[in-house]
Amino acid sequence: MKKLFKKPNLKDQHITPVSQKKRRWLTITLVVILTIGGILYSLADRYLIRHVQVVVADGNLASASTGTTASSLPTSTTTSTDEHAALDDWNYTTDDLKVQIQKVQKGSGADQITYYVADVQAKDASSLRSAFADNSFGTNITEDTSEIAVANNAIFAVNGDYYGFRDNGVIIRNGVLYRDSPTRDGLALFNDGTIKTYNENDISSSELLAQGVTNTLSFGPILVQDGQIASDFSSVKIDNNFGNRSIQDANPRTAIGMIAPNHYVFVVVDGRQDDSRGMTLAELAQTMKELGATVAYNLDGGGSSTMYFMGRVVNNPLGRNQERGVSDILYVTEGK
Repeated sequence: MKKLFKKPNLKDQHITPVSQKKRRWLTITLVVILTIGGILYSLADRYLIRHVQVVVADGNLASASTGTTASSLPTSTTTSTDEHAALDDWNYTTDDLKVQIQKVQKGSGADQITYYVADVQAKDASSLRSAFADNSFGTNITEDTSEIAVANNAIFAVNGDYYGFRDNGVIIRNGVLYRDSPTRDGLALFNDGTIKTYNENDISSSELLAQGVTNTLSFGPILVQDGQIASDFSSVKIDNNFGNRSIQDANPRTAIGMIAPNHYVFVVVDGRQDDSRGMTLAELAQTMKELGATVAYNLDGGGSSTMYFMGRVVNNPLGRNQERGVSDILYVTEGK
């Protein structure tokens, strides 16, 4: 009698389940690789890959909403130094501009603080300007403070607000609106030489420009207002970006203040190093007040904190005399 059923092939029985299992694991592995790759690319795109939105020298539109073109910005300055200037490593003096820098050390041992104070007096507000890294506006575009300063013939410079690390805030530079996303307390520099703090949500960029704003900075917090320390700084929040460090503790710092119109004071604090622990925001505010600032504002700090003067970096960035690239600077040059 013929067999009605074929004898099972044990070999086939074993291969089919194993092959299906391999395919399943290959599929899962591929999904994981694509997911991780997507996340890594997203992070790189957000924090590493350069995105140039405006090349200032090309005269492209800085903002479609304002109709103001970047070609209205000065792409280079006049000769930075006056041939009749009296100068040395810490001072620069002409009839129109005076810059005096002082190194200050307080405390001792683990509590020592080293910081640098620049007193700047200008005849005209046009002496205080801003500049972008690589002369371009966008995200993740960075150069050392000294490199941007040299490219713009600066006499004196400090790092700015590192606008390129975030995608919000009101960014007006040299009279041109580049970003209009009100978020936090900002700082406004005006063409009459005054500096004012403001809430970006309370006044429009068009109103600021109509009032004569030349530059805005979006970082903070406000340190001094009307000659008084602004707050207790116990719950300061600047960004929600990945990789942010708490800014309440002692850190390297950069701050700008106004003593009177066209009379400014800048402070850069070294920190996270043996001879300088850095300053808390409260200590920085007290320092600015003691220096006579009627208004003062905290700029980007940490490894960004850099002071440049006449071809050299004055402080010790990163604790090893090594600058970290930044998006922008504030700088001083001879006026119009």
